[in-house]
Amino acid sequence: MHFDDRLSTVLRHRAAGDRAARTQFRQLLDLLGSKPRPREGERDESLLAAAWLRLGALGEAIPKADRVAMIQDPALRFRSAELAAHLAEDEPDVAAAALARADLSEDDWAALIPRLPVRARGFLRLRRNLPRGTVDLLDRLGIQDRGLPEPDQSEPRPNVNGSGQTTTPDTPPAPEKTEKRLPEPANDGLDPEPAAGDEDTAIGALVKRIEAFQKARSDPRESPDAPRLPLGESADAAPAELTGFAFTTDAQGRINWSDRAVAPMVVGTMLDRSVVGTSLRFRQPISTARIALQGGPLIAGEWIIDAQPRFTRPDGRFYGYAGMLRRNPRAVEDEARQNGNEEADRLRQLLHELRTPVNAIQGFSEVIQQQLFGPTPHEYRALAAGIAGDSARMLAGFDELDRLAKLETGTLDIDPGQCDFAAIVEQQVGQLQNVLAPRTASFTLGVDGDAKVALAQSDAEAVAWRILASLAGATGAGEQITIELAPHGGALRLCSELPASLAAEADLFAASAKPSASVISAGMFGAGFTLRLARAEARAAGGDLTRVDDWLLLTLPLLTGAEAEPSQSKSGSAA
Repeated sequence: MHFDDRLSTVLRHRAAGDRAARTQFRQLLDLLGSKPRPREGERDESLLAAAWLRLGALGEAIPKADRVAMIQDPALRFRSAELAAHLAEDEPDVAAAALARADLSEDDWAALIPRLPVRARGFLRLRRNLPRGTVDLLDRLGIQDRGLPEPDQSEPRPNVNGSGQTTTPDTPPAPEKTEKRLPEPANDGLDPEPAAGDEDTAIGALVKRIEAFQKARSDPRESPDAPRLPLGESADAAPAELTGFAFTTDAQGRINWSDRAVAPMVVGTMLDRSVVGTSLRFRQPISTARIALQGGPLIAGEWIIDAQPRFTRPDGRFYGYAGMLRRNPRAVEDEARQNGNEEADRLRQLLHELRTPVNAIQGFSEVIQQQLFGPTPHEYRALAAGIAGDSARMLAGFDELDRLAKLETGTLDIDPGQCDFAAIVEQQVGQLQNVLAPRTASFTLGVDGDAKVALAQSDAEAVAWRILASLAGATGAGEQITIELAPHGGALRLCSELPASLAAEADLFAASAKPSASVISAGMFGAGFTLRLARAEARAAGGDLTRVDDWLLLTLPLLTGAEAEPSQSKSGSAA
């Protein structure tokens, strides 16, 4: 065969259906995995680049389980380090299957392993047929978890024989009585199970490490310093804060009973004598006294105490107080504000660290796309243009995250101004009607009365677009969405009917990391996050965004009208 045109022949066909996509994916795996290294001058870079792009696009359309099955097929020829490096960047199951299936030489492994992600290198620990030099390379790179750790052989470990006697390798075991016993399972060379009280064994330490890892992975709140993205996490994921609890004391002012949730932390605590000493001495009620409790985060801090004295019947002897301890609202607000500011600072620091590499990627891709350093193939310019677009969307998403964090923590204020909100809504509805028309869907807008609001033009346009674009993106074929705009009680109200897809959501403001597939998109984090950002902007402007049944209600403060001219100016003009 003088010319190998198999790859170009495969790429010439379009994978129109699911079956064709699977067939072409399997063909590309075979060709890219078995293609010999070409001689100098015979390598068609543009054809290979197109093949890698087609392989990646088909991988997104084919389920993960099917791709794993294709890679594990024994008939697949997998002798390409480039294919192994490409699949190692895929999902964990796909990467593990590829690295377990790759049949590479020791030189290819030596060139490939340093390029692999750390996670992918760990998959190689499961292989037992790697060359000796490859195993040494993995050990030098720190991939040493190739099985359970071997026990320390520096000291002889006692063994327990069948009669319960303890022996060592230097002492022969005592003769055992001959009796019929069930055969014991082979332990494959592993040490016998450690005694119940032995917590320092290697296996015991390994079990503890595994349990700690699983606990940390299942509950990310174990790392409180990690910045949290404002993506609408469920409110019930965090433990509820303690706002108050009932208690009783003895005659000396020591707490001897409280609610079950806090009893282990407060029972036995003596009330501060400097605060309640006078009331305790004269057996008087305690009203709104401030005391401080020491202990865990649940109870530590300032509290307000209200309690009444208790007396025995019929002799009337004093035997303690019964009352309530409740959090100081001002202290709770100050603590929440401080925690919110710290969280916002950590998030801004994280976003700053993310923006730096994304800006660099965007800049280099624009250099390639614009051919500033010289002529570039059109395929690479197309790839660079796509990377630049993705970088711009990521930067826009970072800006939205930063803006929401600042608005919700009160560190950012909306610029004052004035605008005609009705004109903004009418213009944006007109733009969206052209996009909704092919779906036979539409907006029906009704405007009644004055719609001038105390909001800057740019901020008003942003709020309106976030709401209308989210509604349009979720509108299905044939849906007619009613929108009403009218003043009500000193505020402007925008009432919009929710599309069926949004009306079915239990929490309309819950963010989703995956945006909708609609051509209209108000943000990269989905409609829930976008509406939550619009709500924060509306609240910062003095309004709100709420859901009422199957309607979305936006309120904004109306612009206060200018006062009339002074009466003396009128009389002067009349004279």
